Amino acid sequence: MDNIAGSKSSLGWLVNISVVLLVALWVFPTFGLLVSSFRTADQISGSGWWAALFPSEQTERYRVADPDENRIERGDLFVVEGNLFEKGSAIGEIQSWGTSSRAVDAYQAGDVADLGDGETFTLDAAGNYVWSGNDEQISGRGQRAFVTAVSPPEFTTDNYVNIMTSGDSNDNMAKAFLNTLTVTIPATIIPIVVAAFAAYALAWMDFPGRAILIACVVGLLVVPLQLALIPLLKLHVGIGIGKGYLGVWLAHTGFGLPLAIYLLRNYMVGLPRDIIENAKVDGATDFQIFTKIILPLSFPALASFAIFQFLWTWNDLLVAKVFLIDATGQTTVMTDQIVNLLGTRGGNWEILATAAFVSIAVPLAVFFAMQKYLVRGLLAGSVK
Repeated sequence: MDNIAGSKSSLGWLVNISVVLLVALWVFPTFGLLVSSFRTADQISGSGWWAALFPSEQTERYRVADPDENRIERGDLFVVEGNLFEKGSAIGEIQSWGTSSRAVDAYQAGDVADLGDGETFTLDAAGNYVWSGNDEQISGRGQRAFVTAVSPPEFTTDNYVNIMTSGDSNDNMAKAFLNTLTVTIPATIIPIVVAAFAAYALAWMDFPGRAILIACVVGLLVVPLQLALIPLLKLHVGIGIGKGYLGVWLAHTGFGLPLAIYLLRNYMVGLPRDIIENAKVDGATDFQIFTKIILPLSFPALASFAIFQFLWTWNDLLVAKVFLIDATGQTTVMTDQIVNLLGTRGGNWEILATAAFVSIAVPLAVFFAMQKYLVRGLLAGSVK
């Protein structure tokens, strides 16, 4: 009875749980990167991104104003008044405070602390303090105050402003962002155009050696990328291309063509033969059939490869290092810029998180905009 048509497999729940786990493993780190990109360095070092959306309790040390310059004489006493947060933003409403690191929560907001021999210190919830005592007590360094407060969630766009407008080429992501677009868009369009013509020829045109060409395309799918880097670079230098955008476009085109041709041919072969034959009977040329029939029907496969090629070229570092990036740094792409930030700003997690999210934002947008065509393109030709 378990195999009756319509009954659910016992592995159904396992498959569903596995899918949920895979989605969670991808979503949570990405969302954490987004949240961290809007936090300050102090917030990141103090708590994880999952706590950023909720009020948090923080304990910080402050010191009151210099008594020698700010004290006021009132009768027999000297008094220093002010606000702990005058030179910086408040961390929130003060819940408790203390004058010793061993008892940071000894007093509540508004309490008066007796420091001995008539010296007192009081602090309210807003950070206003009054420190009073005799001439000897109210002198030297300002009184310490350990403040515990509940801070509301706080976010800032300064991280994005810093990395996108920085005058330092080692930190500026705007130039690297434009360089990456300059590499990625042509390196995605060129192989699609070339592969579409080749795939149509291999799918619907009869000519000698077609089977050998198909076998060569399949064989090129397993050629390691690293194996061709140095010979191809020598070829570029020999013909005068050298390092530059043209060289990296041609390299990405060459490395992407085997998969593009294979994927598009499999899809085109699965298209109804009657449509092509009727078009030929009506007098349509191969170019007309290709542009007016095949291309519109093959859009899912074209979009599927476009997603892959865009993601590969956008996230590429190796090919860019070999064929594009030079000593001037003017052609640095985002992946190389992030590597540089790891070396120069390795301790600034807020900067690294922001740079990383800027790097993945465009691929995410492209993927979600075209993902409905992805499965249709990948399954092309798998069933009849």
